[in-house]
Parts: sequence; structure tokens; C-alpha cells
Amino acid sequence: MARLAEILRQKARQIAAGLGAKAITLFARLVTAPRAIWQGIEPVPVQRVYFANHTSNGDFVLLWTVLPVMLRARTRPVAALDYWLKSPLRAFVGRDVFNAVLIDRRPEARVQDPVAQMAAALDEGASLILFPEGQRNSGPEPLLPFKSGLYHLARQRPEVDLVPVWISNLNHVMPKGEVVPVPLICTLTFGSPLRIADGEEKATFLGRAEAALLALSKGGAA
Repeated sequence: MARLAEILRQKARQIAAGLGAKAITLFARLVTAPRAIWQGIEPVPVQRVYFANHTSNGDFVLLWTVLPVMLRARTRPVAALDYWLKSPLRAFVGRDVFNAVLIDRRPEARVQDPVAQMAAALDEGASLILFPEGQRNSGPEPLLPFKSGLYHLARQRPEVDLVPVWISNLNHVMPKGEVVPVPLICTLTFGSPLRIADGEEKATFLGRAEAALLALSKGGAA
């Protein structure tokens, strides 16, 4: 009986997660009317790491939403554990709906290496969404300096394409500290993939990744 009850609970969570995903996708599309521009790559079902600018907690939701269903089902966002486990509802959305790779941003408290977590997700066949700035950018500069995680992940899995994605306008839809979104069209521009070169130094690689993302922000090719 206990085994049957557990199976039923898991099934109920799966159904609820599926309904939650559909509701979030519909809401995001109604509020932002997102437009995906596949400028440097096609939306085909191959493994990738999508890396994007970060101005809102809704960034990964919107990026995940605009992916075609065949890509969305196999793509996991990399997100902050402390934010997504702050309440039971957030935990359900983060873990069950998005199947996020939850990273502890507190070095003194973490028990898992973030790069190892991301590499393990890739080894299981997932694609990833991550934000190399490491935090939301609310300043005047278009990008904050990239953290080293993207470089270390590229070193460990050099065969995986890294796809820059520039997200426009979402910080105006959901400004920091606000709870009611402002309807506004958002665009997500997907650029040409890049990979780390043999022996490429961290500063060189991160500079190249930043430049690829900034080029998309200006409407240029990455």
C-alpha cells in the first residue's frame, strides 16, 4: 500500500508539473509576447548550453518558454537554490516544473560543486540555460563581468555548443522589486554557437563569450 501511495503521489506531481508548465508558458506569452530570433543557429534538437544576459528573475522562464516544445522538454535552467527553495511553491516550480539545476551561491555552505552539477546534467543528456554574470544586472552597463563557471564548464565538456542569447526588454516588464508585470514585447536573439579552443585561457575565452553576447544586443551577428 505504501508503494502504491508513493506511485500515486509521484503521478499527481507529474500531472501538476505539466499543468504548471502550460500555465506559466501561457502567462509569459500573454504578458511579454516573446519573439525568438534564431539569428545564428536553428532550433534543432541537439544538446546546447544557452547563456544569456540577466536582468530579471523571469529571464530563464522566458528563455525556456520560447524554445520549441521538443527543445523545452530537454532543457534545464541553472538557477539559485536559495531563491527557488525559499517557499514550497517556488520549490515546486523550480524542481518539478522546470527541473532546474539548483546551485548554492554560498561557497561556505555548499556541498556540491556547481560546475560538477552542470556537467552531470549535460552527461544525462540535458541542455542548459545559464547566466554567466552570476547575478541580476540592474546597472547602466549592458553586462556585468562573467563569472568563471562558463569557462570551467566549457573546459570539462568542450564538445557542447555554447549559444549566446540576448534578452531584450524583460527588465522593463518585471522591474526589480515589482510584483505586477507590465505588458511589453520581448525579443530573444539566439546567436552563433561557440566552443572553447584548445589551450584557450580563461580571460580570452570569457572575453570572447561576452563579445558574442554584446554583439547580439546591438543587432549584430555573434
